[in-house]
Amino acid sequence: MKVLAHSFQNKKLPVITLAFIAFIALGLPDSLLGVGWPSIRTGFDIPLDAIGLFLIALVSGYIFSSFISGFLLSHFGVGKILTASCFLTGLALIGYTLVPAWWMMVILAIFAGLGAGAIDAGLNTYVAAYFGERLMQWLHASWGIGITISPLIMTVGLTSFNTWHFGYQVVGGFQIFLAFIFLITLPIWNRDHSSSIIEEQKYLTDYKTPYGETLKQTQVWLSLLLFFLYVGGEIGLGTWVYTLLTESRGVDTLLAGFFAGSYWFTFTIGRILAGLITLKSGNNKLVIGGVIGALLGTGLLIWNPSEMANVMAVAIIGFSIAPIFPAMMSGTKARVGDHFASNTIGMQMAATGFGGAIISGLMGVLARWFSLEIIPFVLFIVYASLLGVYILATRLRNTKKEIASASCE
Repeated sequence: MKVLAHSFQNKKLPVITLAFIAFIALGLPDSLLGVGWPSIRTGFDIPLDAIGLFLIALVSGYIFSSFISGFLLSHFGVGKILTASCFLTGLALIGYTLVPAWWMMVILAIFAGLGAGAIDAGLNTYVAAYFGERLMQWLHASWGIGITISPLIMTVGLTSFNTWHFGYQVVGGFQIFLAFIFLITLPIWNRDHSSSIIEEQKYLTDYKTPYGETLKQTQVWLSLLLFFLYVGGEIGLGTWVYTLLTESRGVDTLLAGFFAGSYWFTFTIGRILAGLITLKSGNNKLVIGGVIGALLGTGLLIWNPSEMANVMAVAIIGFSIAPIFPAMMSGTKARVGDHFASNTIGMQMAATGFGGAIISGLMGVLARWFSLEIIPFVLFIVYASLLGVYILATRLRNTKKEIASASCE
């Protein structure tokens, strides 16, 4: 409340409110696919693993727009970028429901990714430049609100209207509505902001270390692998949990939609709570504790003793993994060093896109070859690998510190 009151005194409350709404909107499309996929692939008469091509198209657009976001922000300002990106995303989502062929939906996924990447990068840059860390945590938790709501929207469409189109039309319509809100509030976003954003970006890239030198560092590659594995697990379960429960375990579609929603709900709660205890617990404890909790939840999902055990497993995983991403991101500088931190952070974001697409796609391929029940086993391997790589990265960092300390002595 103190943060909001202070922001109001500075006449920034309208911007904060819009930023919260925008982060919710950013999360809305992200879990529609997981619940809608069984109906989508039936409607287009495509195989189970066709989702991989869709995810690659989506991530390609996301990575490209994220990569050029600095150029776009410096030339057009955050308000115009948010307006155009929300409009593009909304048109793509509604377009999914209008095209007659699967390949057309894949093409539209590129544009949806372009819009989402620009929104994500634009808002993160803006908030990092103008607001504190606590507000940043709350804003990312609001992304969790969006991704928690969307499985419920898709479930309503499937159970009440017998179509997956409803979910994408509702979310797409909201994105277009938000684009108009951004359009009429352009003066709020652009007032004396462009130069500050450019200055913030220059500060963050102060070292200007060549990428070639960065890529020679073992710690950098371990750091990229951490984000590849983490986001692969996060998106993989979010994408496949509904299909696993309905098509393999015979869970009612309405109940399965609730299970999918519980994953993102506990994820959001976990991120809010993590923001309150980060300073006391430290990043290492949050990451290691989170991965261990995810392994326990995945083990329960593999065991599958009852429907209630399924919902508990999904909820445990969601709650456990919540603090991992921000904790690992905050620890980037400590892992790789000051000179390589800026380059590594950018490459980590690219690694998240690849991880989400490749691991989710691999789950689909293996499910088609063997069974949907292979998915929890793949997830367990991903989290076990994440724990191992993180421990290795931490030990390597400590070893380098000891060597450096001994050299100084």
